[in-house]
Amino acid sequence: MRKIMVLAAAGALLLGGCGKEEMRKSEAAPKSMGSHNPRKISTDHNSGSDINQTDTVHKRPKIETIGFLEPIEPKQAIKDLKEAEKQLSYVAMFSYQVKKDGSLTAIKDAEAISETKKSGSTPMMVLTNFTDGNFSPEVAHAIFTDKVASKSLINGVIQTMKKKGYTALNIDFEHIREKDRKLYNGFLETIIPKVQKEGFVVSTALAPKTSGEQAGPWHGAHDYKRHGELADFVVLMTYEWGWSGGPPMAVAPIPQVKKVLDYAVSQIPRDKIVMGAPLYGYDWELPYKKGNKFAKRIAPAEAEDLAIKENVNVQYDNEAQAPHFMYTDDKGKKHEVWFENDESAQAKNQLVKKYRLRGLAYWVLGEPFPENWMHLEDQFTIIK
Repeated sequence: MRKIMVLAAAGALLLGGCGKEEMRKSEAAPKSMGSHNPRKISTDHNSGSDINQTDTVHKRPKIETIGFLEPIEPKQAIKDLKEAEKQLSYVAMFSYQVKKDGSLTAIKDAEAISETKKSGSTPMMVLTNFTDGNFSPEVAHAIFTDKVASKSLINGVIQTMKKKGYTALNIDFEHIREKDRKLYNGFLETIIPKVQKEGFVVSTALAPKTSGEQAGPWHGAHDYKRHGELADFVVLMTYEWGWSGGPPMAVAPIPQVKKVLDYAVSQIPRDKIVMGAPLYGYDWELPYKKGNKFAKRIAPAEAEDLAIKENVNVQYDNEAQAPHFMYTDDKGKKHEVWFENDESAQAKNQLVKKYRLRGLAYWVLGEPFPENWMHLEDQFTIIK
């Protein structure tokens, strides 16, 4: 798999499930503010009743889905997209990187945007403070405090969305200084209404917090309640507990994910919460020691094939709700693999139903996992 964010993964140990590993419809003119009407899938924000409307024939909850895509190489991006495009409401192009002066580093997304529209999905622009191999607190602070840079960025985002044909925006600022929490809220209070005024849907990415007191550079600046008030919806990055630089474990263990959801629904309307889910696992070389070389990212289908090749049994952890196995390679080195399969995908689908959430966001497209898309289509009605 293509390498994207190596150093960003190092932060995942601190955030306990946040961040990207190995760094991850319409062509009409934008509508006026009066026409801004993001998809509604709920009539009740807090009571828990009738949160997700259901298909009256098949009794399948209606949800929105997001697939994050790395359109680095256009032909490969199209191939990655085609596996899941029928099951996606949004395709999120990762990412437009912000510079301190408010300018943007663009990506080769034209072909992917065109394919996204052909499939009936909505192209989503992803805005990040990622630079030089990691998320940058310095870039974020500069944007939050420099009014000229901030204005330039907002104008550039709107112009890019109109020019490229994006109709949705995801703001994914991570590793922000904890003391910049109010500044980040202030930035969101400025950019979100202006982008919405153009008729675009705006979401934000949130680190997986379990309380309002959770501090540190990955969690402290993310204000769940305020994001829920400002954005059309939020994406919870509920993955990377098991990460490439940490000890072997499930990438998205269900007990930890549930703790995040319990806090999230106390702060944000359920119909505004999109739960993150991984489309990958990791292969660790044993014995694990801090500072070892990073584990290899592995697709679910690849992991299944590896278990067959090595003639080992796949075990299923009933608490984490994730499959795993061990094997010895040709050089005599022992390995431990944790990944995703049809059972773990179903466990995540059940969380969406139980908590009556808006939907699911997948990191990252391009990791073969046909069972996931089969179950998704069987269990839900995907809003396009």
